[in-house]
Amino acid sequence: MRDVPIIPMGDASGSMPDGSGVPARPWQSGSGKSSTGAGGGAGIGAALAARAEGFLAAAGFDRAPWLTVLFMAGILTWFVLPGPLFWLAALLVAGSLALAARWMWPPAIQAGDARVHLRQALLAGGLVFAAGIAVVWARSEVVGAPAIAAPGVALLHGAVLEREDEPAEGRIRLTLAVRLIGEGAAAPPAQKVRVNVPLEALTGAAATPALAEGAVVRLRARLMPPAPPMLPGAYNFARAAWFRGLAATGSAIGSVEIIRPAPTGAGIATIQRALAAHVRARVDGSAGTIAAAFASGDRGSISEADEIAMRDSGLTHLLSISGLHVSAVIAAAYFAVLKLLALWPALALRVRLPVVAASAGALSGIGYTLLTGAEVPTVRSCVASLLVLGALALGRDALSLRMVAVAGGFVLLLWPESAIGPSFQMSFAAVLAIIALSTSAPVRAFLAAREEPWWTPTLRRVVVLFATGVVIELALMPIVMFHFHRAGLYGALANVVAIPLVTFVSMPLIALGLVFDLVGAGAPLWWAVERSLDLLLAIAHLTADQPGAVRLMPQIGGGAIALFAGGGLWLALWSGRARLWGFAPVALASGLTLLTPVPDLLISGDGRQVGITMTGADGERRLLSLRDGRSSYARDNLIELAGVKADPVPLAEWQGANCSPAFCTLVITRGGRDWAILMARTRDRVEERALASACARADIVIADRYLPFSCRPRWLKADAKMLDRTGGLSLHLANKRIDTVAAREGDHGWWRGAGEPAPRPRQPVTQ
Repeated sequence: MRDVPIIPMGDASGSMPDGSGVPARPWQSGSGKSSTGAGGGAGIGAALAARAEGFLAAAGFDRAPWLTVLFMAGILTWFVLPGPLFWLAALLVAGSLALAARWMWPPAIQAGDARVHLRQALLAGGLVFAAGIAVVWARSEVVGAPAIAAPGVALLHGAVLEREDEPAEGRIRLTLAVRLIGEGAAAPPAQKVRVNVPLEALTGAAATPALAEGAVVRLRARLMPPAPPMLPGAYNFARAAWFRGLAATGSAIGSVEIIRPAPTGAGIATIQRALAAHVRARVDGSAGTIAAAFASGDRGSISEADEIAMRDSGLTHLLSISGLHVSAVIAAAYFAVLKLLALWPALALRVRLPVVAASAGALSGIGYTLLTGAEVPTVRSCVASLLVLGALALGRDALSLRMVAVAGGFVLLLWPESAIGPSFQMSFAAVLAIIALSTSAPVRAFLAAREEPWWTPTLRRVVVLFATGVVIELALMPIVMFHFHRAGLYGALANVVAIPLVTFVSMPLIALGLVFDLVGAGAPLWWAVERSLDLLLAIAHLTADQPGAVRLMPQIGGGAIALFAGGGLWLALWSGRARLWGFAPVALASGLTLLTPVPDLLISGDGRQVGITMTGADGERRLLSLRDGRSSYARDNLIELAGVKADPVPLAEWQGANCSPAFCTLVITRGGRDWAILMARTRDRVEERALASACARADIVIADRYLPFSCRPRWLKADAKMLDRTGGLSLHLANKRIDTVAAREGDHGWWRGAGEPAPRPRQPVTQ
């Protein structure tokens, strides 16, 4: 090997001090100085890089989960940024970061520069983050379906892609591949539409199993584009429909004509419906609807009262087939096969029983996933469980963060849009919380074997079970507040009882009941199933009925939820004392959440629904509603986003409001000044001069129609022209802040379709 002279770092030749002969970069100078005095910044950068390198080298953490987190962060960034130019800029920044790390610390100088960990982190992080943006962008372009131009009545001729039975709502829901649309509502051929069909419309062949997946039908339906969020922060059905490929939704008019019946073969969907019907026939009442949901994933029969009780008690996750149910099925199959085969000595001596049991568990998990509809949470849970089985078969640690990372990455790669939904976020957060707690040093020490009475280990496990419920509740609370604007206070207590009840009693009994039904002996088991699920519902209703069981919250900001997520991930994924730094962003996010301002006015995108927050004489916050409509959807959105649990008070009944058949006026005090609000109640004609005079005396005018130019309020005119452009509004009057749906949606495909509707009829508003 040729000898290379060692040259000091400050030598004019610029060679590396390790003798590699590679020219040194300016920021790699150890002195941090230059003859011009401009090297101070480089010295600071080198010091920061050295500290980061030292931290990464000493952290001893698993890198795989962070790669999944960065991939998910790229996906979420695509949703947050407003349009293609911003997406390209984010891709460029992420790619540049990776290239910069590759250029600053090339492999040839790693030994001398000692930036191995930092280089790998920046290089892999930048590429994975960029991959997240690219994957969800590509997914949107491939599956996104433009919405129909305008609401209308259409004649539909198409194939049934999916049928969902919802007897609790008195309907079935059909997803159709449309081949013909007429009567004024036009959509491209082969687009998907979703139609609700009342049960009374199902007559003749349509009332038989012939109306199922694969059938060809003809019906008339009233269609409309998928609805955008009613208000900033409300549920975005237009986005969900975009990724499902739905061009329209609506309701059937009249009966359904079957042109060609469904194939006679028993598909998975047919088996699923038959299984749900069988379970409901064996278990009466509300317990039967819950049992059907556990057995087949069919939630359409659950009553609204039970749904609300499960939601407010923090138990609604039990109704969605996910990790708990899949794990219970796989674990039952695994241990049953393992114990039964162990009774056969000749086989046990020749075959690795854990491998056989893991195979049986895997088949059971895959079958259960397919049978319950293969929804994204179920697939994620199945993949994670299969990884656990593989680890058990190989004798490896079954419960690890890497397992969660692989399962999460698999789901995000196939369905990147799931990253923005509460289901994936809550599942991911719950599993991370469980693993982080169970693998932490204090918990391991608390559960370590020791000489003590026989009942003490059981008591310790009960304590850890309760602590796990509390930790899961705390981990899920920010996600629930962000998506559903509510925080449950007693959910941890309810889950401590409900989760073991479902996992170790209800689910095994349902499985045994189905098996024993094959020989007609399942009745005693179904009786036990009914008792256990009646107990579950009693826990849900008792918890939900407690005073203060649910606290509604206004929409928390994106900065607060980002701090919650960052702090929670830091706590879960780092190890040692370094993880304690995660409490800092969590504490800051908690303070921001408590300080979240309540909007003063909420205005729906169509201008018909207006909510005004007021304080009553008793000091309690009230929500005034312009229209006392029958729509529970509109009422629930107003209540949740205003953070008020009580039912809205009709504006006409509020002292201080002045209402005529055409308009209502109200003066409220915010930010040290009075605000005069004028709101249209009907589309009746109004004399233009009188309307202009009323607008001039108002600070804010709200109408669900176009107002003439002569209507000029002092601050804001939220009429149909403005609302078509902005969508729903949330107003904070003290600082004159206006939040709009359009600002959150940007130029994403689903908003372009919703944000450019056909012109509304310009009905005359003056005479």
